[in-house]
Amino acid sequence: MNNILADLPDDLPAELTQTLLQANDLRIERIISHGHSSPADFWYDQEENEWVLVLSGSAKLQFEEDSVEMNPGDYIHIAARRKHRVEWTKPDEPTVWLAVFYKEATSAL
Repeated sequence: MNNILADLPDDLPAELTQTLLQANDLRIERIISHGHSSPADFWYDQEENEWVLVLSGSAKLQFEEDSVEMNPGDYIHIAARRKHRVEWTKPDEPTVWLAVFYKEATSAL
């Protein structure tokens, strides 16, 4: 058994991404941010869909058309090819994300 909130690094020079599970068209990652953001002119433009949940900390995601602030318990579905970036993450504590990447969705809440 493991705990997704265990072993959080104190000093994190760059955002840390760890793959927890990978299968055919599915990847689950733990992402740890600590005051990190995307570079100014950088946009994620992924071939996969992404469902992401903030477990601790907080962050702001920027999309081309709007932005959303995320706090513990907040989740969002990001469709493949929807450009987005991390505008900021909380500087005084780790922001822990659970990200699920997949090719096709059959349903969403």
